[in-house]
Amino acid sequence: MGIPLDTPLTELTFTVLDFETTGTVKGFISRPWQLGAVLMRGTTLSLTDGCFDTLLRVPEDYPFSKHAPGTYVAQRAAIASAPEVQTIWPALHSQLSTTIPVAHNAATERTLLARLAPMTRYPHWVDTLPLARKIYPTLPSFALEDLVPALGLQAELTRCVPNRAPHDAYYDAVACALLLIHFLSLPGWSTLTLGDLQAL
Repeated sequence: MGIPLDTPLTELTFTVLDFETTGTVKGFISRPWQLGAVLMRGTTLSLTDGCFDTLLRVPEDYPFSKHAPGTYVAQRAAIASAPEVQTIWPALHSQLSTTIPVAHNAATERTLLARLAPMTRYPHWVDTLPLARKIYPTLPSFALEDLVPALGLQAELTRCVPNRAPHDAYYDAVACALLLIHFLSLPGWSTLTLGDLQAL
């Protein structure tokens, strides 16, 4: 994707995404069981266009780590009959290839996408975890569910995704988007470019 590095951040379009996974179990790869994604144009969040909010198929006999968070236990039957991740891939790839992917601790999302499509690369990523550590180094926790209330974003998040909770993929994608909007609204950030952000 040929986005010039001198493009102002406020002119970029971002896809903020989150996968929930089965976690690490000896002898089994970690598989995604839920995807959430939202579109951001500059500092404007869309909860209509470009959204993904879906369970992803994991067979009922496939093991989940006992440490895996989220509501998968109550949803095992729905997860077993959900769409295969490959069925949503064309739409997701089409969006990611024309936007800037964003995630909180992006290594998880990057690893899953690389496994899904090994020859596909997205050259520009934004990871809100190291950004949070750089901007607010004295915070006691950089977990997404702790950053949201610490930075005064909980009320807006609850308004956007009522009846959801942390470790729900759509909830976490919206939380990450609000976190990035918060960063982009800080003094001096409106003049930053994509290249500036990549260098942080």
